[in-house]
Amino acid sequence: MNNSLARGKDPLIRKLRLLDESDIESLLSELRERSGPTTLGFLNQHGYNMAQARPAVHESFLRLDYLLRDGIGIKMACWINGIEPRANLNGSDFIPRLIHDFVDKLPEEYELFAMGTRDPWLSEGARQLFEGRPFHAIDGFQSADDYLRFFEARHQSGRYPVILLAMGMPKQEQVAAYLQEAMDCPALLICGGAILDFAAQRFPRAPVLLRRCGLEWAFRLSVEPRRLFKRYALGIPLFFYYLSRNVNRKDLRMGDFSEPKRER
Repeated sequence: MNNSLARGKDPLIRKLRLLDESDIESLLSELRERSGPTTLGFLNQHGYNMAQARPAVHESFLRLDYLLRDGIGIKMACWINGIEPRANLNGSDFIPRLIHDFVDKLPEEYELFAMGTRDPWLSEGARQLFEGRPFHAIDGFQSADDYLRFFEARHQSGRYPVILLAMGMPKQEQVAAYLQEAMDCPALLICGGAILDFAAQRFPRAPVLLRRCGLEWAFRLSVEPRRLFKRYALGIPLFFYYLSRNVNRKDLRMGDFSEPKRER
């Protein structure tokens, strides 16, 4: 897009790895070939709002090696920044595909960890996502040190950990950064939000038509109005305020974002 309102200066939007459907296989291959611990997450309207209000959350998103676009709100943010939004890679659809791609080819090389929510949804969601393969699970209410100790006690040298962090924003992004710094082996750390709850059918997914129209947020609000009222009914106007503010700010630095980190 040549008619940019913001000239792509919003660091979080410029950080996004924006892909077409035809690019996904290349991304999966790239992830498999990385030799160090790698973090991957998703940016949606709710995460963007938190990042604007809390500098530490903003930094945690920028530290991710890969940040993918999730939802119609970030699609609009891309347009406002003069960037083609390309495909919507929301975690609820993309994560199962990613895990299947990693593990299905050489299952004996991988070990699977689920960190988030609580039982019975933790165990059931992990069983569904990991397609019945063995896994290690711990609830989403521990400290970062606890997750590191849990991993170290169960990690088998020579195997590739796939670690699903499903404890919600911004904790999962912060735990991902903490684990990445402590690890010295190849690994994939995925920030998955409510993915375990969805996989365990604790919460229903929106009908496919609503998802394709970018209205999954409206369905979720109708199902859980008390929990999600603030996130959407109040959060969506706030989101557009932040976007408008960032379009007109002159102190946002063009280089204020991170590319995928060098492998260790």
